[in-house]
Amino acid sequence: MRWRLWLSLPLLLPTLCFALPEEARIPGGVALIPLPDASAQAPQVRYGEERVMVIPAATGANSWQAVIGIPLDADPTQPQRLKLDRGEISFAIADKAYESQHLTVPNKRHVDPDPEDLKRWQRESAEMKAAYRNWSEPATPVSRFSLPVQGRFSSPFGLRRFFHSGLDIAAAKGTPVLAPAAGRVVAVGDYFFNGNTVILDHGYGLTTMYCHLSRIDVKLGEHLDPGDTLGAVGATGRVTGPHLHWSVSLNNARVDPLLFLDEH
Repeated sequence: MRWRLWLSLPLLLPTLCFALPEEARIPGGVALIPLPDASAQAPQVRYGEERVMVIPAATGANSWQAVIGIPLDADPTQPQRLKLDRGEISFAIADKAYESQHLTVPNKRHVDPDPEDLKRWQRESAEMKAAYRNWSEPATPVSRFSLPVQGRFSSPFGLRRFFHSGLDIAAAKGTPVLAPAAGRVVAVGDYFFNGNTVILDHGYGLTTMYCHLSRIDVKLGEHLDPGDTLGAVGATGRVTGPHLHWSVSLNNARVDPLLFLDEH
């Protein structure tokens, strides 16, 4: 049995010091934006239609900063705008040219899905999008991760090929996949392209996804501690060999997992 202490967020947050993700103001990156609000409670901030993570700043009491995931399709020629309770903040991002890669997938249905496959994927995609947009407020926000599995980074984040908004980590089939931080299981399924998949909600718009698992060891709604086993590396779904596809989403934007790694 896991015991947890949940405290009022406004009372707890000002006393904590957070290890922040690495900032990279590019598509697929993270922006750390100081906020002008000086209230005792965290202000609500939106980036587009999505609410974003707000945590205490290191500059003093009643100071806040937004931790913002920048979508891969964000336009670097346009200012990025944050909506606050009172007013608006804009910030600029730089362009980023991601590499291209072409794969030969043995299962041709994963290359040219039939109409029933596409209907299935549409249902599964809606389920995953709902998980990405989940908002919860645990007592301690998560902003850094450990690697969920040890292995070679076989495909980096942002490769310009179908559905690759994550990091591929090559490892032997059956290698345990561990929760990189505390979180709650908000989606579990055997998806057409992703294979056996788990999505964890870490709070304040931060979620992680684990794909192509050979097995799933957790249930929907289960709370995990750092290091708990959530499944094992496999080769299910659209793959060319055993590996873990690990995605990190912040305010419903897929971002580079390396920016959150303690080991990075």
